[in-house]
Amino acid sequence: MQITTTHKSTDFDGLASLVAATLLYPDAVPVLPKAHNPNIKAFLSIHKDLFNLKSVEEIKLEEVTSLVVVDTNQWERLDRMEDLKKNTELEVIVWDHHENDCNLPASWKCQEPIGANITLMIREIRKKSIPLTPIQATLFLCGLYEDTGSLTFPSTTAEDAHAAAFLLECNADLVILRTLLQPAYGQKQKEILFEMLKNAERSLINNWKTSINITTIDGHVNNLSLIVHMYRDILNVDVAFGIFVHEDNDKCIIIGRSGTPDVNIGSVMRSMGGGGHPGAGSAMLKAVNPLALKEWIVELLKGNQESSISIFDLMSYPVNSVRSDTSMSDVAKILEEKGCTGLPVIDDEKLVGVISRRDFRKVKKQAQLKSPVKAFMSTKMITITPDKSPMHAARLMVKYDVGRLPVIEKGKVIGIVSRTDAMRFFYDTIPE
Repeated sequence: MQITTTHKSTDFDGLASLVAATLLYPDAVPVLPKAHNPNIKAFLSIHKDLFNLKSVEEIKLEEVTSLVVVDTNQWERLDRMEDLKKNTELEVIVWDHHENDCNLPASWKCQEPIGANITLMIREIRKKSIPLTPIQATLFLCGLYEDTGSLTFPSTTAEDAHAAAFLLECNADLVILRTLLQPAYGQKQKEILFEMLKNAERSLINNWKTSINITTIDGHVNNLSLIVHMYRDILNVDVAFGIFVHEDNDKCIIIGRSGTPDVNIGSVMRSMGGGGHPGAGSAMLKAVNPLALKEWIVELLKGNQESSISIFDLMSYPVNSVRSDTSMSDVAKILEEKGCTGLPVIDDEKLVGVISRRDFRKVKKQAQLKSPVKAFMSTKMITITPDKSPMHAARLMVKYDVGRLPVIEKGKVIGIVSRTDAMRFFYDTIPE
């Protein structure tokens, strides 16, 4: 027997990938985990019979010879599949878009960092020209939109957008989709959010506004991720974490949300034994002190891969500069020879101004080219320190409409970062 399954607490991307697997592996029996999100329960209450989904209880695991796992690559995230570990001859096929190391003994896998797992499977569905019904296309688009934030999360790729277009061509229904993705938010969620807001704290970590909240909850609460999402929006912070402590046991659920590409929540959560994407992730730990968890998150954020890339890594040096008594004609020659659009003006190792091609608009007469640069340079200097992030530099450039920032350390110019340097970072073309 061949079966296909997905992770516990199944979301729309997991369910969509599970159904897609039945198209790619027609003999596979889809096994849905017992625990799934409230929106999934609502969807299945109407559509369950269309997909012939089974539970673990309905399957004889001893007869399983092939296992297709979608939207996860971890044994511990599967629902009651432990007995299959003992089967040394088990064929395991994995489809997953998470970046963490796979601990399943996969004989074949498709694992790529992409916005939604269903996108990977749509690629194969299109290659094999498998037709989709409108309800299948709608479900698949739900999964894609949910995991990419309707194509707005930083993890979204061009292929996700192409997959969404294909599903719309297959008559995916946006009206139904909007209804399905409407989050379940009730009185219990409101009470928890209110409690979190009463005890909200903000801090600055790596120049990003951050809030880490510890809240005690009673029993199982659906949609904690929605609560953290709303909490981050209301506080208007870049990064938010909710540490939810269960009263009735020693379990802690950690959920993170990021609104900046500099902080990869998925990377932080993988370090804690969980998983996720750049913008969202979660982990669950037992027998831990929540205050220690908070300190752990802070340390992980300080060392987060994206946040740890600083201006020092991007800046150019040594710095081409001119003195304030340099003539404008000589400055023009230097700009042309160096192929740059601006230069810092430095006297006795002290930054006194910045001159750019734009400043040459002030030159109205040919004779003015003999004037010293100090007559035309800008003395309103916007600088940056080497420990700041590329995003911080980009914000300064946008705010003050400047194309370069002198990098200052201990009062001296040690480098310069340009708009081009920042763009190279954001578009992944920074040289190693």
